[in-house]
Amino acid sequence: MPLINAKRFLYKSLRQPSYAFGVLSKRAEAYLRYLAGSGESSYPESVTLFLTHRCNLQCRMCGQKRRADAPELSLDNLKAIVDDISSFRPNITLFGGEPMLHEGCIDLIKYIKDKGMHCLIITNGLLVEDHAEDIVEGGLDELNVSIDGDAGTHDMIRGHPGAFNKIMAGLKKIHSLKNAANSVKPLVNLQCTVSKYNYKNLESLLDVAREASADSLTFHNLIFLDREILEAQKECDAVLRCSSRDWEGFAFEPEIDPLFLHEKIAKIISGKYSFTVDFYPNFQRRELIKYYASPEAGPTLSPQKACLSPWIAAYIFPDGEVKPCLNLSYSFGNILKERFAELWNNDNAVRFRSFLKKRKAFPACCRCTELYRY
Repeated sequence: MPLINAKRFLYKSLRQPSYAFGVLSKRAEAYLRYLAGSGESSYPESVTLFLTHRCNLQCRMCGQKRRADAPELSLDNLKAIVDDISSFRPNITLFGGEPMLHEGCIDLIKYIKDKGMHCLIITNGLLVEDHAEDIVEGGLDELNVSIDGDAGTHDMIRGHPGAFNKIMAGLKKIHSLKNAANSVKPLVNLQCTVSKYNYKNLESLLDVAREASADSLTFHNLIFLDREILEAQKECDAVLRCSSRDWEGFAFEPEIDPLFLHEKIAKIISGKYSFTVDFYPNFQRRELIKYYASPEAGPTLSPQKACLSPWIAAYIFPDGEVKPCLNLSYSFGNILKERFAELWNNDNAVRFRSFLKKRKAFPACCRCTELYRY
């Protein structure tokens, strides 16, 4: 596990020791399989279920494409997938789009918890208030809510007047219900994406986290690419016979002063709070400057950095495709046609991992958060 992520993992370890033990054991096995070099891996530590491509916001810094008419897995399909993967007990993340727009989302949370698996949801928070009772009663482990600043800043970035107040009402309701049930679940983790719209006022999130009774606050460095990197990525696409077009939404200039941002980070980190505060990836000053000021940095910001995500995590999309990468079209196959065990180490999977290991990372990996997670 990268040292820059040690603080984040320690926080979870203290709050969820059984979760931490499972992560460490599965990750260690995956590392060994990576070093073995066969292109095969042990069953993944985590599985992300993308419930929908739909979203109810218009976020200024988001590179994801909105696909209102894209197919979605039914609740019965999703339950069948959970049944299929429950044998190796992965940690399950529900994501989107906005996952709560899927009519089966809340029932799926309950089903996952009934199977005894760790469940986390990443949401923009607009629908939390409507489902607060079911979220707490259902035993959701972690509620990750995206928020960008105080009311004015958040609503401007998200393109939705009143969004901030709606989110806060939901989080306060969650806190009240947890207290009434004498429960620590779900852990409430606030997630802020650093962007040109908010990086000069990140400290406003500290008051937001206090008001929301959050357990943690994480500032995520912006994901962005330049056209030269996208062109270089196409060479890898040609070998893998896939497309990286989903990265194109992230091709823009960050317009962030990294020196100012570093000073802001140092000031925030030096404080003492009732909740955990960290930045991800947690770069040193030189690395942060290179991240934001050198768009032509090349395949990776560190020539020794390798992507291990396809050995550790799996992504299942709303059409049932099981993918090793969030923004490549490459697929191991479809979960509606084959069981997960048949897909995870099939020829497509081995081919992808083997090619990636030789490269260490692809050009577009340089600002993907998964590159720094493992």
